[in-house]
Amino acid sequence: MITELGHFALILAALVAVVQTIVPLVGAHKRWPGWMALAEPTAVVQFLLVGFSFAALTHAFVTSDFSLKLVVDNSHSLKPMLYKVSGVWGNHEGSMLLWVLILALFGASAVWFGQNLPPTLKARVLAVQASVSVAFYAFILFTSNPFLRLAVPPMDGQDLNPLLQDPGLAFHPPFLYLGYVGLSMTFAFAVAALIEGRVDAAWGRWVRPWTLAAWIFLTIGIALGSWWAYYELGWGGFGSGIRSRMRPSCLGSSRRRFCIPRLWWKSGKA
Repeated sequence: MITELGHFALILAALVAVVQTIVPLVGAHKRWPGWMALAEPTAVVQFLLVGFSFAALTHAFVTSDFSLKLVVDNSHSLKPMLYKVSGVWGNHEGSMLLWVLILALFGASAVWFGQNLPPTLKARVLAVQASVSVAFYAFILFTSNPFLRLAVPPMDGQDLNPLLQDPGLAFHPPFLYLGYVGLSMTFAFAVAALIEGRVDAAWGRWVRPWTLAAWIFLTIGIALGSWWAYYELGWGGFGSGIRSRMRPSCLGSSRRRFCIPRLWWKSGKA
């Protein structure tokens, strides 16, 4: 029952994200305060719904619900609790659910900590952030559904990939996603500013904390992943795979981190 509720919550989160994408953008274009204001509650509701969906999937892993295909493929009843929980994102479908959870988290954070943003910019930022989420919701629901049931559940699961049975799995992916997915807020601010035709010192002040937070999380995630890969696979693991693909993102965010203040200096407000 909890699994079905989690699946239903994920579908509702996708629908809420569609509303959050369209209505605030139209409201900002037409200068309709009521439509712009809808961006804030929809962002929070979307986060709560996808959070419940993620909690439902975690519950299935913790309780070893082997009627769920994802649990059968990535868990075992005798696994320590650490690996049962980290097994939630130790696979493609679960990691994508973590991805949209963090997208929604940053959107909700913009509501909670963005009280100083102009209404039109805030509405557009939240709409762009939701549009990114819509694409991933569609991908999950149509091609990578984590809530698929088995008609005949097995007695036990097939276990987690042995290389992933490590404490590094519990910390590396969440930090990496907080950084990599967190950079979507920088993207949302940039697109919103382009729509408004306004990129100035004030915009630099508004976007800088989000870029800095994502940069910190991404750096921690890459450091943890490199350490984990090194002691598992040696120098070949340190320099290969996802860490090599994440490092350009970290370098790029470092460049943005130190270039954004130039907007202040050029305007004499730094």
